[in-house]
Amino acid sequence: MPGKYDDCTKVTDLCVVEATTYGYYPNLGANAFFLAIFAICMGIQFFQGIKWRSWSYMIAMTVGCLGEVLGYAGRVIMHSNPWSELGFQMQIACIIIAPAFFSAAIYLTLKHLILTFGPEHSRLKANWYTWIFIACDLLSLIMQGAGGGIAASASTGSTANAGSHLMLVGIIWQVVTLAVFLVLAADFGFRAYGHRSTHSIAAVELRRTLKFKLFLAGLGIAFVSIFIRCIYRIAELAGGWGNSIMQNEGEFIGFEGVLIVVAVVCQTAFHPGYCFPQMYQRKNNAGPLDLETKELGSRERQV
Repeated sequence: MPGKYDDCTKVTDLCVVEATTYGYYPNLGANAFFLAIFAICMGIQFFQGIKWRSWSYMIAMTVGCLGEVLGYAGRVIMHSNPWSELGFQMQIACIIIAPAFFSAAIYLTLKHLILTFGPEHSRLKANWYTWIFIACDLLSLIMQGAGGGIAASASTGSTANAGSHLMLVGIIWQVVTLAVFLVLAADFGFRAYGHRSTHSIAAVELRRTLKFKLFLAGLGIAFVSIFIRCIYRIAELAGGWGNSIMQNEGEFIGFEGVLIVVAVVCQTAFHPGYCFPQMYQRKNNAGPLDLETKELGSRERQV
């Protein structure tokens, strides 16, 4: 913290742990657990990406998991020394931005759902979703990353607050982007379901499979988890450095750590390469819808 604690580098009688930004020793067990889970998911995502050639999804997920690993490594460092500048910089910069990569992975799927179940039911062209929402996500990443960097390296209270405010704007922007995405995705879902009798045989068979239903459920759980986490982060940062929410580790573990673990596990366990293969069959084979549809033509099936 700026002021009389500027020269503190470790906990002493004069540099008490209560004077740190978080006011506690980060829990070693919880943070080591999160680090391990994200490291495992990162490895699985990497091999899934190679197997299914889901390059864009793999990049988004592995980079996000790497950010979480580095962030929780920083918190492990802070368990030994809550005044560690390196640990603080690692966790504030990495944990704050990593979930934006997971939301980007979610955005990538909508285009292919639209192409599979009927572009005519979408308000926008399928390709626009990827460009619009990834661009918005990138802007959120830039603001959060820049804010985290400023806050982590700040030497004065005003500079630290400026970084905090920039991170806050970035997370608010992320929430707005997620909300708009939800509205458009739900609108397409209702319209496509209402016209399900016009779906191709391939689309009908796909939506009846358990793995595709699990994919949609996992996608929904991941989305809600990320959304709630962002709401928590807004409340945390809005109170300024060292506020009661920021110094409540239980809330951090529940609303940041657990929720993002749930999101990443869902996105890993119900990977689109296995649960929604049309997403990558189309990309890798340049088919108009998917391999089955290419063979069956435009035949329709009443359900």
